[in-house]
Parts: sequence; structure tokens; C-alpha cells
Amino acid sequence: MPRSRFSGSLNSPKVDVAIDMGNPILNLTVDGFLKIGTVAATRAVAEDAYHCLKKGSISSHNFEHTLKKMCKEGAYWGTVAGVYVGMEYGMERIRGTRDWKNAMIGGAVTGALVSAACNSNRDKIVIDAITGGAIATAAEFINYLT
Repeated sequence: MPRSRFSGSLNSPKVDVAIDMGNPILNLTVDGFLKIGTVAATRAVAEDAYHCLKKGSISSHNFEHTLKKMCKEGAYWGTVAGVYVGMEYGMERIRGTRDWKNAMIGGAVTGALVSAACNSNRDKIVIDAITGGAIATAAEFINYLT
């Protein structure tokens, strides 16, 4: 029986925006904000486009709602990413080494800061710090595997 095999590679497009703020930590923070903020805004558009297609109509109210949602989601997730990237780089500079511990500390501090900005429940802040550290560490380990 004849067999066929598909072989090849798929490369995603690479977009780099270089903004020089005069400081490496600011450069990385702004870069993280822009990249993740764009992803979050795109997700918001895709989600709302799906809902409009499902309903079969679009109105100016829906369009305005989508624009507001894009800005809100982009700013929120961009800020979280910027804080995380800045914290991770700061840990690298303070510790003088680049390893998974920087991601863990950066994720924990970011989780705590974002949680503290949203609520005042100390237990929730601690849990969010643990979650942020765990997610960042897992992402770093997965990055090492690929």
C-alpha cells in the first residue's frame, strides 16, 4: 500500500518593533506591552467578530463596544506583560544570572502587584503571586524544551 508523508516546516511571521527609550529595562517593558497588548486587542476583535457573525448583524453600538474592549484588553494585558518583562529583567540584573528563577520571581511579583491593584484581600494577593510565579516558571521550562 503506497504511503505518503508530509514534511516541512511552518514559520510564523516575525514582527519586531524597535523603540529605544535609552534604558534596556524600559526597552523590554515597552516591547512586552506593545506585543502582548496587540495580541489581547486582536483576541478581543476576533471574539466580537465571531459574536457578530453568529448574530448575523453588526451595529454602530457593537462596533463602539468592540473598540472599547480592544483598548481595555490591550492596555490591561500589555501592562501585565510590561510589568512581568521588566521584573524578570530586573531580577536578572540584580542576581547576575539568567535562569528560571528570574521568571519565577518576576511572575510572583507581577501576580502580587496586579492583584493588589485590583483588590485588597491579602489571601487573594498571595494566591495570585503563587499563580503568577507558577505560570511564569512553567512557561520558562516549556521554552527550554522547544
